[in-house]
Amino acid sequence: MQIGDFLDRGAIASRISAANKRQALAVIADLASRNFGLDSGVILDALAERELAGSTGVGHGVAVPHARLEGLSRMRGIFVRLDQRVDFDAVDDQPVDLIFALFAHPDAGSEHLRTLARVSRLLRHAELRDQLRKAVTADALHALLVQEPDSNSGDHPERRTA
Repeated sequence: MQIGDFLDRGAIASRISAANKRQALAVIADLASRNFGLDSGVILDALAERELAGSTGVGHGVAVPHARLEGLSRMRGIFVRLDQRVDFDAVDDQPVDLIFALFAHPDAGSEHLRTLARVSRLLRHAELRDQLRKAVTADALHALLVQEPDSNSGDHPERRTA
């Protein structure tokens, strides 16, 4: 499954303000509600419940919150770039400004885990994180996120050297 298969252009927001982790999750829930046609309160509750099990702040200013939601027929993603970093209880104790949320049907099984791993690998690239922080529009963010890495190097095409 490619990133573009579950991340729609309308599911990306840049320059979002949030004072804390809960507000960041609420912004994600609202955006997901508009994109998926589900109740934002249900989405927020699912995200908050998952965070109670352990922070999804994976380090380097990145978080990958995720939840399983009734009413989804396929994997879905939301990407948010915050104006200011917020404390997310990340593994490296660094605040977060890049958030890629994933949502799956409760019966998604291993597809959910494979997608989490794919997004986590993608956001490990320091250069991509820098480009995401510098991108001006949601279209630019989408273009950066849906590029497929070179299968030989694991790098994005624009990062390959000749």
